[in-house]
Amino acid sequence: MKEKNKILNYAQDLGALIALILLVIGISCVSPEFRTWNNFLSLLRQSSINGLIAFGMTCVILTDAIDLSVGSVLALSTALCAGMIVNGVPVGLAMLLALVIGVLLGCVSGVLVTKGRLQPFIATLITMTVYRGLTMIFTNGKPISNLGDSFTLKVVGKGNFYHIPIPVILLLLIFIGFYILLQKTTFGRAIYATGSNAKCAKLAGINIHKTKIIAYAISGFMAALSGLILLSRLGSAQPTLGDGYELDAIAAVALGGTSMSGGRGKIYGTLVGVLIIAVLNNGLNILGVSSYYQDVIKGLVILVAVLSDRKR
Repeated sequence: MKEKNKILNYAQDLGALIALILLVIGISCVSPEFRTWNNFLSLLRQSSINGLIAFGMTCVILTDAIDLSVGSVLALSTALCAGMIVNGVPVGLAMLLALVIGVLLGCVSGVLVTKGRLQPFIATLITMTVYRGLTMIFTNGKPISNLGDSFTLKVVGKGNFYHIPIPVILLLLIFIGFYILLQKTTFGRAIYATGSNAKCAKLAGINIHKTKIIAYAISGFMAALSGLILLSRLGSAQPTLGDGYELDAIAAVALGGTSMSGGRGKIYGTLVGVLIIAVLNNGLNILGVSSYYQDVIKGLVILVAVLSDRKR
């Protein structure tokens, strides 16, 4: 009986990876265009934005919280960065300040959840709305362009290293960093403990509030970093940038097997979830499936993932 349970646990843990492999094989059989090297590189480049945001979201969800503000954090930090560049601030400094802004904006959500004792959904819904409004005010509802031809800015989103896109390399390096953070450090154990049982974690000497605020700060940092990649790729800061990105990030975390009630999940599962969404989007586009049907299909896939989590 124990052996059977172990096999079932392994099957559940590897379910997302198996689903990804079957999905890739299935679409490859139907569409030869999908299995080309250039398409895979394009798929990975496109998935890097959602991947970076989803890594930060994983930290928040593991603490039994959620962050709806990541898309707005992305938009506001990117707009401020573009504004600084246009007004003569050196590109490198402007990008660094944008990352700091992302951290601060994430901390605001964390403080509202911990010190303000607001539900994470409500707190981040508030910050999502406020940050989006501030973005519209700062940009006056118009794109900020004419950012110059700085090599530093261009390489972040458009550069390649030995034919591999820089965003893909960043995604892999940051994935390794998150794996070490969550699996090999005291802070990582504090995140899992906070999400599993906050009261017991507090009795064990873990600062619950500090852990959650840092998790939100990490989420804000990753959103701002994703914004810089988009800024580089687009060459301008759009006021609607990042709209809806929080939903894709949450979907990737759920597909990767992280429990939405916190305390259980792996960062490699989130990476697999990101790839599942990217493969679905890319494959359905190649097959010419209407965007309306794509939303339905993605919704059903997420439903299956959440029901599987509930069963576990």
